Amino acid sequence: MERDGQMSEEEYILKWSQVSHYWQTTFSKPADLNGMLFLIGQREIDQTKIKYKKQEKMDLFHVAICKLLSQDGYYEMIGHDDEGWPHYEQLKELPAIDIFTQEKILREKIINYFEQENIITFQIIT
Repeated sequence: MERDGQMSEEEYILKWSQVSHYWQTTFSKPADLNGMLFLIGQREIDQTKIKYKKQEKMDLFHVAICKLLSQDGYYEMIGHDDEGWPHYEQLKELPAIDIFTQEKILREKIINYFEQENIITFQIIT
């Protein structure tokens, strides 16, 4: 994956700590990557339901991952369907990387998403 504009390790640790704290205080649950992807998916379809079917949950994860990876040009939103769900086109192949690197990249993209969507204003101490 492209790593241009990658945040420093120190900045990543500090910001992820703030995301985790936000998650814990908002949802009274430990930070959970799947939960965050689910929330991002819900925000992107602009609807919150109490119950989702299994396929809808998988679709929410897919929407979230496409949204996050669109930050690096891997996907581009091409429109919405009749039910308001966004559809993405894959623009380039994703590289084969280990699971730990995938998780760190997703965390960085979640940090960027939370910042861009004004969910969190990060406090950076210099």
